[in-house]
Amino acid sequence: MPIQLLNIGFGNIVSANRIISIVSPESAPIKRMIQDARERATLIDATYGRRTRAVIIMDSEHVILSAVQPETVAHRLISNGQEEG
Repeated sequence: MPIQLLNIGFGNIVSANRIISIVSPESAPIKRMIQDARERATLIDATYGRRTRAVIIMDSEHVILSAVQPETVAHRLISNGQEEG
């Protein structure tokens, strides 16, 4: 399987093959997950100081914060898959 890359905003790119989920940061469980990742040093902040709009959970237990809406990230992921498929 070829590596698929996904733009998550501001020129930041992640491996689409390793994404488990893309969620909104508003709920308390997701906020706890972000705090736990920060304490474990597995949090990657790709917001460039902007408001976090999407939280991307990777299979490596890394948590990535993005300033792009979850729907936009998902649409990019789907569009990327259709181009290659």
